[in-house]
Amino acid sequence: MTFPFMGPPWQADWTKEAEDNRNALPAPARALVDAARAELVTAKDPYFRGIDTAADLPTGMSVEPVQSTRPGGAHVIYFDHGRGWLRYLFTPRTADPQIIIDECIWQ
Repeated sequence: MTFPFMGPPWQADWTKEAEDNRNALPAPARALVDAARAELVTAKDPYFRGIDTAADLPTGMSVEPVQSTRPGGAHVIYFDHGRGWLRYLFTPRTADPQIIIDECIWQ
């Protein structure tokens, strides 16, 4: 039995450290983090590959790979005009695709 490729909304999980960092932020910063996470889980492609695919992101948000030589590896979504970011890895499995957020920073 084959499963069709699943699409958004994607499953998103946090590492313990990233979740603790998010929970330690003041309420306005947590709202910004939650908005960035919402953009990830509802994006057609959480890696925002292709020309102008990140054009739909709200003002102050952008996405880029951690290493330009690994476009399928970890990515960073910047929010609040670069004051904060979430580092994440997307695993596009046929069954149970998943985003793992392993770093949450806001300054």
